[in-house]
Amino acid sequence: MVESFGARLEAAIAQHGPVCAGIDPHAALLQKWGLPDSVAGLKEFASRALDGLENAAAIKPQSAFFERFGSAGFAVLEDVLGSARERGILTVLDVKRGDIGSTMAGYADAFLPAGAPLEADAITVSPYMGPAAYDTTAALAAEHGKGLFALALTSNPEGAELQRSTRDGISVAERVIRWTTERNDEYNPGEPVGSFGVVIGATIADRGEVVRDALQDYRGPILMPGFGAQGGSVSKQDSKLNILVSSSRGILNAGPDPKDLAQALAATTEQVQQALRQVS
Repeated sequence: MVESFGARLEAAIAQHGPVCAGIDPHAALLQKWGLPDSVAGLKEFASRALDGLENAAAIKPQSAFFERFGSAGFAVLEDVLGSARERGILTVLDVKRGDIGSTMAGYADAFLPAGAPLEADAITVSPYMGPAAYDTTAALAAEHGKGLFALALTSNPEGAELQRSTRDGISVAERVIRWTTERNDEYNPGEPVGSFGVVIGATIADRGEVVRDALQDYRGPILMPGFGAQGGSVSKQDSKLNILVSSSRGILNAGPDPKDLAQALAATTEQVQQALRQVS
């Protein structure tokens, strides 16, 4: 039987702490690291980042910054995912795919099955089409021990109007969370950490009030971007949840030396763990 993503994530967090390190090779960071804004610079950036961040609970490559180089960029991303897999590092590929039917099945086939061209341990999905549109994708993920993170409450201000809108007193964000709860009950019954989770920004101060009911006894992992450079925070209240804090620029700004990246990762992990222990 294939081990679930949730079980592997639980073990990784226990070993390394609850931080997911982003790999976002945008042009400004390539320049800061003294690298050319080219495929060669992308390769060097990705190699150094992977060396420095291998002790994170997971890494999160941002697909867009690889895709902008076309097929050559995809080749680098494929190498990053493969190398991480060889080292035993969990990968959350930030692709935010969102579609229905055979189109979404095509996306899922590219990322989720064992041996897929861009195989990752989990991917992000955008549930604008309605979370139930991903039922087939969830089944494929469960079959191969992979996971999904559905956008629920994102940090960008533009997302609030849609994500907080309600029908019958239930917000869109809550419906997304409930869908992941149903998938975890279906595919990961009894496991402390489910394989299907949501994205909730660490910068959203009132997140507890907005989705409190949906998070009661929630077993899914919560990917929380925005900690550090974007001013996001966590508290002891969050320690009751299976949170995975995502930090990209806050760690990557310490580059290009992998040793400095490793130190920045360790410092961020300590900050997160200390915040989760403090009484708010």
